[in-house]
Amino acid sequence: MSARRFDGRVAFVTGAARGLGEAIAAAFVEAGACVVLADVDPAVGATAGRIDPGGTRTLALPLDVRDEAAFSAAFDDAVARFGAVDVMVNDAAITAGGSPWTLSLDAWDTVMAVNLRGTFVGCRIAGAHLRARGRGRIVNLSSFAGLHPSRASGLHYAASKAGVLALTRGFAMELAPHGVTVNAVAPSAIEGPQLDAIDAARRDALLAQVPVGRFGRADEVAAAVLWLASDAAGYVTGETIELNGGRAMR
Repeated sequence: MSARRFDGRVAFVTGAARGLGEAIAAAFVEAGACVVLADVDPAVGATAGRIDPGGTRTLALPLDVRDEAAFSAAFDDAVARFGAVDVMVNDAAITAGGSPWTLSLDAWDTVMAVNLRGTFVGCRIAGAHLRARGRGRIVNLSSFAGLHPSRASGLHYAASKAGVLALTRGFAMELAPHGVTVNAVAPSAIEGPQLDAIDAARRDALLAQVPVGRFGRADEVAAAVLWLASDAAGYVTGETIELNGGRAMR
């Protein structure tokens, strides 16, 4: 497969300021795409400058995915800049833990609004655009927790990521007749800001659960996203790729 297989295509990536979103955006740029990096974090501009120093193939936009009007305006800005969008990647999310017995309803609502509602809005806005074009790809970021909830992840986070999988299948059914595929990636134990935030003892305990004996890398998640977004994955829709180092096999 050509290393420049996304030449002439445009990807819109939410949550792109850091972590997996940054890695995904960088991988698309390396593969030849123009990329819209959207994030509520003001650092998204610096991220765009880092992965595309010339500034010719990226557009950094401030975006709170909970705000449908702002999301729609950002998408319109992307189309105005690059002519169209070919790939939508819904990565923006809040990672949250905590006991269900002490969880506040405000915390529940915030996680659901960003992780689930934000993904729904992204799928609907991009889906309408791609449906009208008669082709395209949507890739949603779920999580191991959405498939295998545990006490280590908050129930609100797990529920939101399980909901992302339901949205993925639902939009896949809606858009399949229009040449648009919708799939999900569910990573687990990936090196980056989330793992950096936990102490050494918890890291060691988590690593002991991973049969391959190491944590995953952000570029491995990005590679799965790019494959689902490529022409090679045109017969795959409504599916979830798990990247968990063998923590769950089926």
